[in-house]
Amino acid sequence: MHILFLTDNFPPEVNAPASRTFEHCREWVRAGHKVTVITCAPNFPKGHVFDGYRNRLWQREQMAGIRVIRVWSYITANEGFVKRILDYQSFMVSATLAALFVPKVSVVVGTSPQFFTVCAAYLVSRLKRIPYVFELRDIWPESIKAVGAMKESAAIRALERLELFLYRKAARIVSVTHSFKKALISRGVDGGKIEVVTNGVDMTRFKPMAKDADLVRELGLEGKFVAGYVGTHGLAHHLETLLDAAEMLRNTPDGAAFHFILLGDGARKQALKEEAARRGLDNMTFIDSVPKEQVARYWSLLDVSVIHLRKTELFTTVIPSKLFECMGMGLPVLHGVAGESADIVRKEGVGIVFEPENAAQLVEHLKFLQRDRGAYEGYRAQCLVAAKNYDRTAMAMKMLGVVTQLGR
Repeated sequence: MHILFLTDNFPPEVNAPASRTFEHCREWVRAGHKVTVITCAPNFPKGHVFDGYRNRLWQREQMAGIRVIRVWSYITANEGFVKRILDYQSFMVSATLAALFVPKVSVVVGTSPQFFTVCAAYLVSRLKRIPYVFELRDIWPESIKAVGAMKESAAIRALERLELFLYRKAARIVSVTHSFKKALISRGVDGGKIEVVTNGVDMTRFKPMAKDADLVRELGLEGKFVAGYVGTHGLAHHLETLLDAAEMLRNTPDGAAFHFILLGDGARKQALKEEAARRGLDNMTFIDSVPKEQVARYWSLLDVSVIHLRKTELFTTVIPSKLFECMGMGLPVLHGVAGESADIVRKEGVGIVFEPENAAQLVEHLKFLQRDRGAYEGYRAQCLVAAKNYDRTAMAMKMLGVVTQLGR
């Protein structure tokens, strides 16, 4: 069968949506299916088109057997609500038009977190008279309100009506968490058409490895217990908590043994760097996003991975995808997220949960893991055991079962 996948994030971008989509589509191709992805020129999160690409009306490439069509969109950095909406809507229009020129499609998949891409999938499904799948990665626009980007208003209510319309019209909904499924059912969406396919880890890329000696020397990390955050530096992540922890550690007798690394980009990156400089946090290093093939090298620098989101009810329903990458790398997790993802951390025994935005708890657990080698190695071993339960190939095949059922 021929699967058409619409997404505004795709490699060489390295964020979670891009990785999940690529790894799923790659496995579907290996299973013998034809896959076409319609996306835009890679530019996330800085809003600058990557080297080797141009923001053109139409360009094609092959990637791991996937036919990739890149279309024009209004490109902006991952900041500023109005500009981002224009970005999303322009891709919706371009993707819909481009899809009309893709022949013999069996089913179309549209992925969130924002749902204008899913709007395109719905339109394509009507125009081509084929079913569409809504891949639900975030409860949007609720997440806009959760981070304070917009308050309750007529515009938000209109978006919520559109959201429910798209849920109702989808032939199937693939949710990345069980909490999302429960939330949709409570709002009247048919639970029988919702399948949960969690995020996972590509175990061919993320696996235990020794610390990269060259990077250790380059960054001056010799003899340090390194805690790191890898991912988007956005409003939702409230990484000020890590700055607070670094400042607390600096003022303790054994604080010199610790160092923080923050790798990635996002709307809050520059403000975080400026605040760290203002506080004189020489125990914290900021690193810009690196190419996909280099990510594992930087993961290797860490002794502990910190996962954190703002303290709000909505984020108890999400499962940060980096949790599974930590498992694959054998990295114990300090998990500052409540809810379903915290339950996974406890159930699998891969780290310690702390209260979101509680820097004192983060410091306490960091010191414990640095001091108690037996506990630390126990978490490391359990990470590698748990990773097998979230193998990306198995998750891709589970979603393929949903898609192929519709295609037939």
